[in-house]
Amino acid sequence: MSALTATPERSSVMTSIAIVGVLFFVIGFFTWINGPLITFVRLAFDLNEVNAFLVLMVFYLSYFFLALPSSWILKRTGMKKGLALSLFVMAAGAAAFGQFATQRWYPGALGGLFVIGSGLALLQTAINPYISILGPIETAARRIALMGICNKIAGILAPIVIGTVVLHGIGDLSEKVAKAGAQEKAALLDEFAANIHAPYLTMAAVLVVLAIGVLFSPLPELKPSEANATPAAGGSGGKTSIFQFPHLWLGVLCLFVYVGVEVMAGDAIGTYGHGFDLPLDSTKIFTSYTLGAMLAGYIAGLVLIPRVVSQARYLSISAVLGVLFSIGAFLTHGYVSVAFVAALGFANAMMWPAIFPLAIQGLGRFTETGSALLIMGIAGGAIIPQAFAILKQHYDFQLVFAALMVPCYLYILFYSLRGHRAGLPAGQAG
Repeated sequence: MSALTATPERSSVMTSIAIVGVLFFVIGFFTWINGPLITFVRLAFDLNEVNAFLVLMVFYLSYFFLALPSSWILKRTGMKKGLALSLFVMAAGAAAFGQFATQRWYPGALGGLFVIGSGLALLQTAINPYISILGPIETAARRIALMGICNKIAGILAPIVIGTVVLHGIGDLSEKVAKAGAQEKAALLDEFAANIHAPYLTMAAVLVVLAIGVLFSPLPELKPSEANATPAAGGSGGKTSIFQFPHLWLGVLCLFVYVGVEVMAGDAIGTYGHGFDLPLDSTKIFTSYTLGAMLAGYIAGLVLIPRVVSQARYLSISAVLGVLFSIGAFLTHGYVSVAFVAALGFANAMMWPAIFPLAIQGLGRFTETGSALLIMGIAGGAIIPQAFAILKQHYDFQLVFAALMVPCYLYILFYSLRGHRAGLPAGQAG
């Protein structure tokens, strides 16, 4: 099945992939900065763990509320204008977060994160189906894996940058704050919070420049509904409703649990390490270790898919690894247990690249709506980590971690084996 109605020049395709790669870098940076942000807001706003995890709740819930509106916006604006608009929205959110965080007004800072997430919802609703159809759907996992490398390089850099620029010496500062009187404590926290202002204003400015660059780029317009059609009449197998694609709806749930475990392994790893009383100056960069493992996983996926294994079979292998590493984290302690959590990054790496194209396969004219529904599944990154933050107040944190992660990976295994075939003709299921 060709992804394009007309075969483009190879140079044009490579240019498009390069531009999309930059956008995936942006997505990665703003997504994986949330891990160290939890550490930042907990100290800057003097919060408990549950309230600090609202960073993830607000950020990922924005996908749930904005994904479908994003698909409607994209139908009106087209690809280029929609992508540029998403970057402008993110710039506004970054500026707002930097300002309100400096003022130590937590509702305003959370509002800024929601705006950033809203821009990312628009960006992801456009860019994921775009890269999936920029070639045969059967090899989409390889293209998404390449984009994932861009995403995870940004994810490795984000905690390091924030850890160096904003969180430097946070362990010593935390001890000073604990011993300080009310007035001295307020002064210390005001000074600490102000460190976030310049980095976020700089990010806002970079996003504006990128938005203008996208508007004047040679990025072509593609129509997913035409590129992802089935041979049957109507371009969607003669089906008349989005509810007639069970593999899509099972895929939405699969992405929900996948993003939940991905965020647990990436953004919650610092909190997990802190459960062993590991020092803050170490836990603040644990996210980078998970992202490093994910980068290795993407490289493995690029090499193996589809030459050695299909994207569905690789998803099965990844899910089994997820179960084994989660159990390993539960059975060990300290840095060894944290290493198992970081290793989940390798297991998680190729899950999104496999799940997304499997779930949108054959949707035809419903592709845009199906993609938006899948993006809504990113809300799993809000719900599952928040459940972890709440439950660990009452039960052993390692037990809670395993109890949340193992069932999620088992469902992903089910989707890889059976769920992605539901309702599809035998010859079409990947």
